[in-house]
Amino acid sequence: MKLGLGTVQFGMDYGISNQKGQTPESEVKEVLSLAVQRGLKVIDTACRYGNSEEMIGHCIPENNTFRIVTKTPIFKKKCIDREDAQLLKQTFYSSLKKLRQQSIYGLLIHYSDDLLCENGSMLWESMQELKEEGLVKKIGVSVYSPAQVDAILAFYNIDLVQLPVNIFDQRMIQHGHLKKLKDLGIEIHSRSVFLQGLLLMNPEEMPEYFSSIRDKMMKYREYLRTNSMSQIQAALTFVYRIPEIDTVIVGVNDSRQFRALCEIKCSDALQYQIDFSSYYIEDERIINPFHWN
Repeated sequence: MKLGLGTVQFGMDYGISNQKGQTPESEVKEVLSLAVQRGLKVIDTACRYGNSEEMIGHCIPENNTFRIVTKTPIFKKKCIDREDAQLLKQTFYSSLKKLRQQSIYGLLIHYSDDLLCENGSMLWESMQELKEEGLVKKIGVSVYSPAQVDAILAFYNIDLVQLPVNIFDQRMIQHGHLKKLKDLGIEIHSRSVFLQGLLLMNPEEMPEYFSSIRDKMMKYREYLRTNSMSQIQAALTFVYRIPEIDTVIVGVNDSRQFRALCEIKCSDALQYQIDFSSYYIEDERIINPFHWN
């Protein structure tokens, strides 16, 4: 199953279109139970996602075969020191305890520039040690831009990368980075499929910050109506059809949303021949939530 479960909503109120707040424990249990039944493999979380890790550990079904991926702290320093490298390890051990796991599938540097600053390699060395100890199978990085991909690949042999890909943000496709990563044998997880819910909003409901793309959004909605596709269907179809992507990470607020996502299968996506290339937006102020107000 190409669908992976993002869990930031399990630990905090998240998403520009989220009007329900943090997912209650009862719904988390239901979603994880359904995930087992539907054959979902990858669960993505992070130590910075509120109490997401604790919620997963408390609600995860027994005898599951999930591949859990979590992330490091964000350091945002000019120079990494030994205390930072040790904090990375301590935080990882804490994540394992919260998740109630002996080991997990993946560990990602949450803020890729942490690896690129002075002595950033010390963080990587700590991750390699965790991998050698058998506590994590794959190590890598979460990135926001093609430039970060190039910078990371110049210095590190990563196993796994998480990056943004959606109908508005096609940079990784247009600049050839997905193919480059796949040629290197790197596992690719895409996120931001719905652009934090922006792709699911009605044009008239969009905050004023996005006024510059309101007309484009209206044309996009009309295009979907013409092709008899829902917004969720279009967003998932777009990423499912990209062969280089191994897992599509999508967050949900409740079990109803999760069921709806599961109904849209990779095999169904292949039947659509519509072209979304004209909806590519290059303005990072729009496609990178890091810049949003």
